[in-house]
Amino acid sequence: MNAIQLVEQAFANDKVASYPKFKAGDTITVTYRIKEGDKERLQKFRGTVIQLRGASAATRTFTVRKVASGVGVERIFPFESPFIDSIELNKVGKVRRARIFYLRELSGKKARIKEKKVAIVKNND
Repeated sequence: MNAIQLVEQAFANDKVASYPKFKAGDTITVTYRIKEGDKERLQKFRGTVIQLRGASAATRTFTVRKVASGVGVERIFPFESPFIDSIELNKVGKVRRARIFYLRELSGKKARIKEKKVAIVKNND
């Protein structure tokens, strides 16, 4: 078991540490590189995280779902992918489950996720 952990630490990506902490129900924007022939471009995929999966850093993945032109699109991203340029946290959702596959059957207003309210602290000097 120690040999596996040593190999994972050797190949650990420092970029993963810079990703924001997110969970199922959060809305994120993943910017990733696409190679088309000899050209390379950046594309953004904004959607709701429906699951995080995997225990070790090398095998962790997350699934993002969005609705484009009335069709649900899901994409699975590995945390350690060299093609991920950045991840931006847009909204923090309030859900009670770790995997929210029930969103697949919902549409319209029923598919909305409540946003978690963040307390703002003011200093009274």
